[in-house]
Amino acid sequence: MSQQKDEMKSILDLNLLEVEQLFAEMSELKYRAGQVLSWVYKRHVVEWADMSNLPLRLREKLLSEWAIVTSRIEKVRSSEDGTMKLLIQLSDGQEIESVFIPEKGRNTVCLSTQVGCPIRCSFCASGKGGLRRNLTSGEIVEEILHIISLLPGEAAIRNVVLMGMGEPMLNYDNVLGALRAVNAEWGFHIGARRITVSTVGVIRGIERLAKENLQVNLAISLHGPDDRTRSKIVPARRIAPVKSIVEAARNYFAETRRRVSFEYVLIDGVNSSLRQARDLGQLLKGFPCFVNLIPFNAIEGTALKPPHHRHIRAFLHELELLGIPAAVRASRGNDIAAACGQLAGEVDARRKEHRHSRVGSEAG
Repeated sequence: MSQQKDEMKSILDLNLLEVEQLFAEMSELKYRAGQVLSWVYKRHVVEWADMSNLPLRLREKLLSEWAIVTSRIEKVRSSEDGTMKLLIQLSDGQEIESVFIPEKGRNTVCLSTQVGCPIRCSFCASGKGGLRRNLTSGEIVEEILHIISLLPGEAAIRNVVLMGMGEPMLNYDNVLGALRAVNAEWGFHIGARRITVSTVGVIRGIERLAKENLQVNLAISLHGPDDRTRSKIVPARRIAPVKSIVEAARNYFAETRRRVSFEYVLIDGVNSSLRQARDLGQLLKGFPCFVNLIPFNAIEGTALKPPHHRHIRAFLHELELLGIPAAVRASRGNDIAAACGQLAGEVDARRKEHRHSRVGSEAG
């Protein structure tokens, strides 16, 4: 995919009504908007010149004023299990990551929503450098187009999860715009029940999403059954108390009838004891939810480690005894640094090392 001019506006930041309004202002026929979006979202064409049913004069005008894709694939890693991780360079030189996870009948893409992350969870590489900026809705959509460009023609994206770099609820408006493009008939037309938004527990965002009439799935990164435990893992002070987050999740279910899942990264000696499993079970009792237990995926620069597999099974068994549906999520792409922020962190570290060695050489 070619990189467009940095200063140009992206057509992917607009929805169908906005593109129709744009074309009206350009004295173009309204139906041209649907043609353009069909080329992009249905046929995955990202060059104006290739949109053969548009008049040449319109294609030339769009080419001079509007970009389709503003980012480019910088690096791709492929795992033995078929997982692909993309490092994508944005128009301003910042970098994000996206992941393709192949599964029989349900290929999934995992998207980033911010460059970096302000939350700084102890187990996650994405927040090590803090938040750099929000992604636009178009930049989020571009991640899917980049992944599609690498797939064989018969492969289709069935599921979209916003679990990559960043906290989606702290980039709410742009995330909502991307969600609508993923779900809408004029967009990728992926069913809302195949879309999952992950959050660390930003209550205002959960409340707003519940009223959007989107029916998307909600995943909450909980990681602790109480505030004291959770604060060791999720240090951001503005995140609400555990009980308030669970209450917001209950309200989300009541509003949407969509079952909420709780992500729980198991870290040895921090949140993986049987007592903590019982506390978690009591916290979620009577709530039609699901718990994904995720053994900690080691990242460089931390002494944290996953519990022994016996302790993981015991934690799971304790939840099941309390009637809480749960499963241990299988790790994917471990051989390609598929955890959030790992690939970008590696590339950034190598660049810094290169700059430092170059400076040292020049000084010598």
